[in-house]
Amino acid sequence: MEYDVIVVGGGASGLFLAAHTAAGGKRTLVLEKRERPARKLLITGKGRCNLCNDCDRDAFLRSCIRGGRFLYSAIAAFTPQDTMAYFEGLGVPLVTERGQRVFPASQRAMDVVDALVRAVKDAGAQIRCATVAEVLCEKGRVRGVRTAAGERYYADNIVIATGGMSYPATGSSGDGYRFARALGHTVAPPAPALAPLDTKEPWVRELAGLSLRNVTLSLWDQRKPKKPVFQELGELLFTHTGLSGPLVLTACSLLDPARASDFSVAIDLKPGLDRTALDRRLLRDFEERQNRDFCNALDALLPRSLIPVIVRLTGIPPETKVHSLTRTQREELCRAIKGLTLHIKAPGPLEEAIITRGGVKLSEIAPSTMRSKLAEGLYFTGEVIDADALTGGFNLQIAFSTAYLAAQDILGA
Repeated sequence: MEYDVIVVGGGASGLFLAAHTAAGGKRTLVLEKRERPARKLLITGKGRCNLCNDCDRDAFLRSCIRGGRFLYSAIAAFTPQDTMAYFEGLGVPLVTERGQRVFPASQRAMDVVDALVRAVKDAGAQIRCATVAEVLCEKGRVRGVRTAAGERYYADNIVIATGGMSYPATGSSGDGYRFARALGHTVAPPAPALAPLDTKEPWVRELAGLSLRNVTLSLWDQRKPKKPVFQELGELLFTHTGLSGPLVLTACSLLDPARASDFSVAIDLKPGLDRTALDRRLLRDFEERQNRDFCNALDALLPRSLIPVIVRLTGIPPETKVHSLTRTQREELCRAIKGLTLHIKAPGPLEEAIITRGGVKLSEIAPSTMRSKLAEGLYFTGEVIDADALTGGFNLQIAFSTAYLAAQDILGA
């Protein structure tokens, strides 16, 4: 029951750290509340596991939404290229896709999980299924943990790698925040990041399931209307309650959830055409369909399910013959196509977020070692800390880089 290192949480960060400390000769125990470790890793990248992003240090830091400065030492010590070399060394061939996103060549997250678990066991670490109830601490130094079953495991180094609160079925239920608070740490309130957005417009239900590619999404803060908070070309998806997809996940992480209703998004459905070019395109299409009703003349321009919504938003009577449309009405149509606007109600529930924003306050953690500044022998790694980044493999890189720093400190490297 005595170890050198106890890792609480068998996710990406915890397993990665355990493999390193055990390989360095430290008796290491991983305590994971679920029977199968790294369950959340299985669903990343839509089950393909976006391991990291093949970018340089500066690009990585620019992709950090919160905690970029804090993470400087971590990303300098263990880069995305180090992550790639590590997993290829474990026998997982990798491929780099659009946006420098790195995936296993097999496109199977299971291959990454199996390799990581195998690395932990081959290094000599133990993985046990147990729910940790308490981190034991005496006179400012951690001594071990007590499980819900009453078992006690002792070690001078305790690593909290429990993740956040998103996808609780995978084991991320916020335990790490409770441990941190009990040991005197401050925890920034958890909130959804990289989550869908619920919108106020009821017509989104009509478009549920519609996926749009090569559109531009702009996020606007109504308190600062001069410039969008975010604007990018990419993909999005309509849901029964609002919007999802890569563009929307990024937008979610950039808005303040406490005042989400102050934000709106505008979708440019034809970003490749300016207003003048779009009007010429409309005139050409309408020339070919001049005897049709307006509501039946947009099929060459827009997805079928989107047409009734756009027609209503223009205020143009749907039975209007296209040959009788005025210039003013065409301008209104161009406005709707170039700026389909939705008002944010709230981010989707935390349980559906890809990651959690918030966590253990960074000023209470040493950035070069991931050591707690309040309890000797205590470390925090991965999503449990108040640092997060955009979608694209950056958040898993945070998990690996912070785990690497903690492992090196424990090993005295």
